[in-house]
Amino acid sequence: MRSSDNLEFETLAVHAGEEADPETGALRLPLHMATTFKLPKFGGKLMSALLLETSRAPYAYTRWSNPTLRALEDRLTALEAPRGLADGTKVSAVVTASGMAAVSALVFTFLSQGDHIIVSEVCYAGSVELFGLHLPRFGIEVSLVDTSDPQQVRNALQPNTRLVYVETPANPILRISDIASLAGIAHAAGARLAVDSTWASPALQTPFTLGADFVIHSLTKYMNGHGDSLGGAVLGRENDMLKIRRDMLVHLGGAMSPFNAWLILRGLVTLPMRMKQHGDSAIKVAEYLESHPKVKRVFYPGLASHPHHELASRQMSGFGGMLTFQLKGGLGAAINMSEKIKIFSYATSLGHAHSLLFYYPADLYVDAASYLTKTQKHSIREWMGDGIIRASIGLENTDDLISDLDQSLRGNTLRGAVGPLVYKILKRKQG
Repeated sequence: MRSSDNLEFETLAVHAGEEADPETGALRLPLHMATTFKLPKFGGKLMSALLLETSRAPYAYTRWSNPTLRALEDRLTALEAPRGLADGTKVSAVVTASGMAAVSALVFTFLSQGDHIIVSEVCYAGSVELFGLHLPRFGIEVSLVDTSDPQQVRNALQPNTRLVYVETPANPILRISDIASLAGIAHAAGARLAVDSTWASPALQTPFTLGADFVIHSLTKYMNGHGDSLGGAVLGRENDMLKIRRDMLVHLGGAMSPFNAWLILRGLVTLPMRMKQHGDSAIKVAEYLESHPKVKRVFYPGLASHPHHELASRQMSGFGGMLTFQLKGGLGAAINMSEKIKIFSYATSLGHAHSLLFYYPADLYVDAASYLTKTQKHSIREWMGDGIIRASIGLENTDDLISDLDQSLRGNTLRGAVGPLVYKILKRKQG
């Protein structure tokens, strides 16, 4: 089933991009691990394959395209933009080896020396470091701003601004940015808007309907959902995606493995149900933590206490499975949690069936960031304090998760007692 046919999201998650195998009747798309394909005979089809004249050119080499990769791209397109853009423009997708490969493909296709980009000052560490540390080396001007404040974006505009890049919800502090407002600001200035929507997935947020020009995903996270494959995707107007495929996928080589594509296709089948369960559990966990005597502050878009709760309620159909919280006991309490948790795993990723948590000390993740100003560091610390626990709420029983958090918050360990002192000594030696 190649087209959306006005079907609902849950149906598209199962069927889009796949048909029963015509030869065997298999309901799952065969896994095509071939790197090389027999080319058409001399003529127009051969030239289309060799020159990548269209997004659906005949297959030539898996770095360019592959039946399994194309099926995943078709399904992602159906989930993000089943009817294209408001002006009728067709949307397509390019899948990549990782989320960072997707980000890199986007910026190196559409930005050149002398161009200017405005970026969320808080987003995935790999992204903000690419923007803050590396793009300036290539003569691309970068303005890092708090994109949850549209006025800061408006103030940062320059005549050479080509792209506004926003991550919402923002990793790791869960700021929410107004996609529709930022789209209007960018377009009025002749720039385009890219949205990293990884933390929401298309089950909860559809940036194209709000005016975005590009949507980015780390498919490793919620889209895959099983913690067993890396992948990324960038979606946008079909002619833009063809340019990315020709200029960056071919030349930089960040091609996805067909096996990973096949695994992510499998994961997408259950995306709607998984996102509902993640969100149902996360709000209960967030409400519990907000009342816990060992917890200082909780950030979750579904809580009325979240500074951007009203915007999240308008912009998202659900609040997702990610939350962060500050501990009254600081680093020592965070070490105790990491030692005491039994169901949660102490790990940095997200979007798995397993619940995960990780402590981000502000001095390492904020104070040490050379690309942030003192004012920006102070603003971020208002959300982080001296450090935050980032929790990815999985698919386990919610009461079991709450019980695990409670016993770990109340527990004490030797490492928790001496860890803060050891940390200071190690930092002093490194300094």
